[in-house]
Amino acid sequence: MPPAVYILGLSVFALGTSEFMLSGLLPPIADDMNVSIPQAGLLISAFAIGMVVGAPLLAVATLRLPRRTTLIALISVFGLGQIAGALAPTYEVLFASRVVSALACAGFWAVGAAVAIAMVPVNQRARAMAVMIGGLSIANVLGVPLGAFLGEHFGWRSAFWAVGAASAVALIGVVTRIPYIPLPEKKPELRRELAIYRDRQVWLAIVITALAAGGVFCAFSYLAPLLTDVAGLDSGWVPWILGLFGIGALVGTTIGGRVADAHLFGVLLSGITASTVFLAALALFASSQVAVVALAFLLGLSAFFTAPALNARMFNVAGAAPTLAGATTTAAFNLGNTSGPWLGGTVIDADFGFAATAWAGAAMTVLALAAVAVSLRLQRGGGGGGRSRSRLIAKSAAAGTGSAGAAVGTGSAAGAERAVPGPGATGPVTSADCVASPGA
Repeated sequence: MPPAVYILGLSVFALGTSEFMLSGLLPPIADDMNVSIPQAGLLISAFAIGMVVGAPLLAVATLRLPRRTTLIALISVFGLGQIAGALAPTYEVLFASRVVSALACAGFWAVGAAVAIAMVPVNQRARAMAVMIGGLSIANVLGVPLGAFLGEHFGWRSAFWAVGAASAVALIGVVTRIPYIPLPEKKPELRRELAIYRDRQVWLAIVITALAAGGVFCAFSYLAPLLTDVAGLDSGWVPWILGLFGIGALVGTTIGGRVADAHLFGVLLSGITASTVFLAALALFASSQVAVVALAFLLGLSAFFTAPALNARMFNVAGAAPTLAGATTTAAFNLGNTSGPWLGGTVIDADFGFAATAWAGAAMTVLALAAVAVSLRLQRGGGGGGRSRSRLIAKSAAAGTGSAGAAVGTGSAAGAERAVPGPGATGPVTSADCVASPGA
């Protein structure tokens, strides 16, 4: 595996830490900026909105630009966004810095995935994506709790400075280790790729991903105040419990990635059902410290258990659009990461309390289950998916290393390892046509 692939993994560690670390920093940010916790939670949504818009937009906009130069520019902008956040004098400036950082993050994902695949032989592409996505998994296990620890002991701005420093290290790595990657001779046909959005199975996949991710993030985004204000835990426990969520995510991705190919709908139904049950339990037993700690781990496990299947499903139904399939998955996950915190904040503003965010999240996952049932019925009846030129059977490249989602964002990836021509296919499809995507 070329060292440059590991540099991309390091870069993803910085990206993922920035995206998810605010879950442990909301109370101090709210106090310092003189805003409510729900308003502070909108900073999470701001980043997710930037990812939703930036993933497909920058995937298309950077097609004709040199890959190495694009990566340098994007990681630089991302690092500057962290510095702007650390220095932000007002909430509005901090909000704007999150949006700019998210746009750069989305662009780096879109280009970085293509670069990682271009640097390795065909039979190592999934492994290369696993290394890159591994940075996101480590961000959930180490980066997010570390950010909460820094925020607790040195102020929330120190977490932004730390991510800025990690971005500088990543920039040095990109400059010195990423080789020149020539642009492909044959450019993607965007008109053909845009045709996937006529397929209702593609839209169902987007809805399922957004609702499944959003349901978990509706509660996870406000986990820190729930732990301290409802469960009565000392704030020093927050980083450790966030780390426990990350460990659950790592375990869930590993298990889900191993079984998703053979039982994709089984993983979706069982994983989302488990998330619904755990969210309901969190709402019911939010005042129990033991229950809350255990449920933090279980929620991470169930959410990321479904992430490989969510990624694979999108590539199954949108495999004819290699440029947009991965970007659409990223946008769908972050659509959930936007709507979940927004719904949670709305519930808190209505004076239902922090525990009620888990009920709201459970309502979203119930809707996700309904969408899975509709998609499965269409699949068995032969309706939907027929308009795609190919059906790709995607392997979860992140299985051994831990998305996300999103997930929380939930983060995870599906890397295509084999392809089977589907109805209406006009020619063979290879793994070169598929670029894996992060989930969170």
